[in-house]
Amino acid sequence: MKQPDAAVVDEVTSLFAAGQALDESGDQGAAEVPYQRILGLAGGATGAQADAWRADALHALGKLARLQGHYAEAASLLRRGIRHAEQAHGPDAVETAYLLNELAVTFKYAGRFEEASRLYRDALAIIERTSGSDPNDIAGLCHNLGGLEHARGNYAQAAVHARRSVELRSRALGDDHVDVAADRAALAAILDALGEDAEAKALLTGALDVFTRVLGPDHLEVAITQGNLAALLHRRGETTRAERLYRRSLVLRERIHGPGHPDLATILHNLARLCEDRGDAVAAESLYQRAVRILEPTVAPDHPVLRSCRDALAGLCPEPPRTENRDADA
Repeated sequence: MKQPDAAVVDEVTSLFAAGQALDESGDQGAAEVPYQRILGLAGGATGAQADAWRADALHALGKLARLQGHYAEAASLLRRGIRHAEQAHGPDAVETAYLLNELAVTFKYAGRFEEASRLYRDALAIIERTSGSDPNDIAGLCHNLGGLEHARGNYAQAAVHARRSVELRSRALGDDHVDVAADRAALAAILDALGEDAEAKALLTGALDVFTRVLGPDHLEVAITQGNLAALLHRRGETTRAERLYRRSLVLRERIHGPGHPDLATILHNLARLCEDRGDAVAAESLYQRAVRILEPTVAPDHPVLRSCRDALAGLCPEPPRTENRDADA
């Protein structure tokens, strides 16, 4: 068994720090380089330490691929990471649970909801039975389960998970922490779907204030919360303010992700719906079409946003009536 020497250990430690710093700065493409270098260094070693390096590097690379909208690549990397985490730490270790959670997030974004649900629950079971579990880990998985059930339309069950997440995290971190704000924003979206719009609006407004103050006005969390608040206002009939927030969210997401990222699809769909409600079928059609072009290569065919966009386009652009062929001399 070939163990890594001290120089390699030091280099791997530095590479992990460099990758994390680049990721946090938003330079996801550059962040891939140190993680790939770690895989190269680990390739010449065996044993638990090398497997742990591979698992952590593959976890980071999988998350980067998912953030860039490359869901199939992310899933492949994360599956490899899970195998190495199980070899390094065991199948019931928290390190393995973290990778299961990341793969579940990827499947959720790709519309593979059943697989995501199984993985989230497996990860939560590992975390809950691990001695000394961090309540933030449990809260994070409850947050993710709530988001998944929301996406599946199971709003009552989603609210149960989301409220547990808010309770656990606010007790651990305090009310003004950005993670608590994210939990409250997620709960708000669920409550909006349940028709509890007054509480939802208060939660979203408070979360938006925390994100803007702590993270800055150009952060992704600000864009996400603007989009969710816009959807709530849209349903309440406050279309002028809703449109303004939709467009702010879209511009900010485009700046962060680029124009072809699948995360743009929901905001495009919602803005299209608003245009359709106002009678602007031309603008609505263009927005729906753009969302379909973005989603088709990356998500499951029955993904709810993709399906809704296609249904809306069919309603805007019905097929012309068929005419029967007739003989020329009829």
